[in-house]
Amino acid sequence: MTGTAKENALPRLSRFGVSMERELLSRFDAWMRRKAYKNRSEAIRGLIRDVFVAQEWRENEKVAGSLLVVYDHHRRDLVDTLLNIQHDAQGQIVSTQHIHLDHYNCLEIVVVRGRARRIQDLYDRIRALKGVKHASLSMATMGRRIL
Repeated sequence: MTGTAKENALPRLSRFGVSMERELLSRFDAWMRRKAYKNRSEAIRGLIRDVFVAQEWRENEKVAGSLLVVYDHHRRDLVDTLLNIQHDAQGQIVSTQHIHLDHYNCLEIVVVRGRARRIQDLYDRIRALKGVKHASLSMATMGRRIL
């Protein structure tokens, strides 16, 4: 690849200035270091991408994500209900992983892909089940609109 072609393949960067109160900047810098960003530009890019991922979810785009569910596996009615819900949502579920945390508790990781509302509905159905001790949804993107 020639130098010119290689340069054209890279995203073009724009520089801009940001003004903010010193205390706010100091807190941002401390946050940035805790999160292991190398510089402010990387941290700001990460925050902006998070905004666009959230927008994809609000606009019911095709998205990806994961559900984490902790529950007592001795509750047979709960286990059966979870399996039935997952079978009904096979269009959104890409993969599941079942982990035995201890004698009573299991962690289920459910990787999902599809329209945001359908995934949110799936998550809402699961977390509302009696016997689910904890559930969380990690929202991700398919990456098509994120640089």
